[in-house]
Amino acid sequence: MDYYVILKVNRNASEDDLKKAYKRLAMIWHPDKNIVNKNEAEAKFKLISEAYDVLSDPQKRQIYDLYGEEALKSGQFPAPPQSSSSSSSSSSSRVYHQSRNPTPTSFSFNPRDADDIYAELFGSDGDDVGGGGGGRGGGRRDGFFRTSNGSAFGGVGKKAAAVENVLPCSLEDLYKGVKRKMKISRNVFDAFGKCHTVEEILIIELKRGWKKGTKITFPEKGNQEPGVIAADITFVIDEKPHTLYKRDGNDLILNQEITLLEALIGKTLAITTLDGRSLMIPLTDIVKPGAEVVIPNEGMPISKELGRKGNLRIKFDVKYPSRLTIEQKSDLRRVLGGIS
Repeated sequence: MDYYVILKVNRNASEDDLKKAYKRLAMIWHPDKNIVNKNEAEAKFKLISEAYDVLSDPQKRQIYDLYGEEALKSGQFPAPPQSSSSSSSSSSSRVYHQSRNPTPTSFSFNPRDADDIYAELFGSDGDDVGGGGGGRGGGRRDGFFRTSNGSAFGGVGKKAAAVENVLPCSLEDLYKGVKRKMKISRNVFDAFGKCHTVEEILIIELKRGWKKGTKITFPEKGNQEPGVIAADITFVIDEKPHTLYKRDGNDLILNQEITLLEALIGKTLAITTLDGRSLMIPLTDIVKPGAEVVIPNEGMPISKELGRKGNLRIKFDVKYPSRLTIEQKSDLRRVLGGIS
């Protein structure tokens, strides 16, 4: 990495130049100022802090200028030749020339924490928000962001109560497992105590076989208040009514009406499953009212047992004719008369 390019300074930058460059970039890329793109901001903020840490330290900067980043971090570099008498009088703007020549046995790369650097530079100004501050006017102490007069906002005080939302799901979704996108809008406070409304898309991954009452929690995605950690958002699974199936634990129940004739002579049922397959179920025995046929492994997936499902239970209701003609009664006596 080129630390000079990262900080946008030239190679002769003074300590004051480095501080100004760091502050300018930190104000842009601090994660608390980039709520929506927080991951990207955090990565860039760490990079800016690393560059400042190296270039603001005379010994680190000298090693980096002479041997590069890899040697700086590994501590593996050859001892430089002895300085000439002329080198001791070099320009004071080249800060790294003023320190001793490094040797592999005398140097170990110990990077400073990004938050500590931020706290040191911004806390010393009094009117800026920093972190820690060491008693120099403000910053981040005990997880709160504080102004120069000590008032707190944002940060990590007590946590707001969780917010629960019902998430209606079809049996098809809970059978197959799907991803749902939920757009939320919430209030957050930045490092200066200013409230912003941000929008975000939450991805809810419904697992196969999840049941009513299952909870999915997104930590700290609710609204935030000054001095209070943002609330968690919890989605609670609910099952939408289905036109054909009813769920009973891991089983699926299908109420099927058949005619008296079908109950007596048989029929092949064509049933469409929740994942779109077609099941052909032959009825070869006489079906009595209230009878139940169980089809193994055609119910809901069992979430903790890969490949296993509950049963499909088909409950029959035999539809009797509302009336019979004299001829029909006569035919029934003739056909069924000898059947016990």
